[in-house]
Amino acid sequence: VRRLCDRRRGVGADGVLVVSPIDAKRIRMQYWNADGSPAELCGNGMRCAAAFAVDRALVEASEFTVETAAGPREARVGEDAITVELGTVRVATEKRRVSGEMVREVTVGNPHVVLQVPGICEAAVATLGPSIEAAFEDGVNVEFLSVRSPGLLELRVWERGVGETLACGTGAAAAAAAARVEGLAGSETMVRLPGGDLNVLLDGDRAWISGPAAFVYEGEWRD
Repeated sequence: VRRLCDRRRGVGADGVLVVSPIDAKRIRMQYWNADGSPAELCGNGMRCAAAFAVDRALVEASEFTVETAAGPREARVGEDAITVELGTVRVATEKRRVSGEMVREVTVGNPHVVLQVPGICEAAVATLGPSIEAAFEDGVNVEFLSVRSPGLLELRVWERGVGETLACGTGAAAAAAAARVEGLAGSETMVRLPGGDLNVLLDGDRAWISGPAAFVYEGEWRD
């Protein structure tokens, strides 16, 4: 995995997905971070896996189940967007201080902490990200959140085992859920990340994300 994800000596990626068919209505998705560590769930990875499954006819319909390490999740592939269910979102009732900053813990099948900042351009992602990640025994994904309006959030993410990434689906859901708890966002929110926009829908304690996925290239890895 590390060799594949290496941006100078390999293909270059934030992680590796393995997609395999189970039956006409189910696929299995396994995911590893760029450092080789396995992850319970990857929202954007699941959207990519869903698009791949439909493109390669691994499933017979545009709505199907994706089996993940965090449990089964539903996916729907449309013409303009891929929507996936992330499952239950659990938001801590109180913030805690980590590395000198007040953060809120959120679980979206994988662990997150959300830190509010005045503006994402000035956020100390490169220094605070690894510091906060290291404060948790199993690591954590760190979201730097700026609330622009109740319907628009801006976000940068330090991903566990990867570093700063251009987008994070579960991170977008975690940020939206944290903002909703504080009365700063509603049930439907657009989350703007460096890599593009994601729509997040929160229904009770359940979360869905929706956005595009594009095929870039395919090739053969020769070891």
